[in-house]
Amino acid sequence: MRKELFNRFAAYNAWANRRLLDACARLGEREWQAARPSFFGSIHRTLNHLMVGDRLWLARLEGESLTLSLDALLHEDLPGFRGAREALDARIVSFVDGVDEAGLDAVCRYRASSGEPFANRVVEILQHLFNHQTHHRGQVHGMLSATAVAPPPLDLVYFMRETPQAANSPRV
Repeated sequence: MRKELFNRFAAYNAWANRRLLDACARLGEREWQAARPSFFGSIHRTLNHLMVGDRLWLARLEGESLTLSLDALLHEDLPGFRGAREALDARIVSFVDGVDEAGLDAVCRYRASSGEPFANRVVEILQHLFNHQTHHRGQVHGMLSATAVAPPPLDLVYFMRETPQAANSPRV
């Protein structure tokens, strides 16, 4: 059951990121990068932070070492960002597809950006990764609300209604 849940979250994550980037594409580059009252200062920087976080966690889960600043700008323009985001979401889906129930309980040992050693179960890291995505997508959603572009609905229930096969939901 946990495996199915994480497959759903991985698919939902990619879906929500696509929808959000579709809306961001209607902003144009200037508005995408415009300074806004938020923790990371813009839609562009907030979404880059999400990509940094996902890359760091995925590298740890895959047993690789990666060092990035949490506010690194990996992509300056929206088209470059979008291509990288879609590729990263595909990697996340692939990773989750490849983990079985026992693998969810495996311990992942890694070093935080500070160099401090930590260990968490894969299930805990995936919970954090998907929760972190939802948290910052919500911030971007709020920033979009202050523009001429309407933010898209991103609730999980909309994903399940649109993609019942990916969500393991029956159609009535």
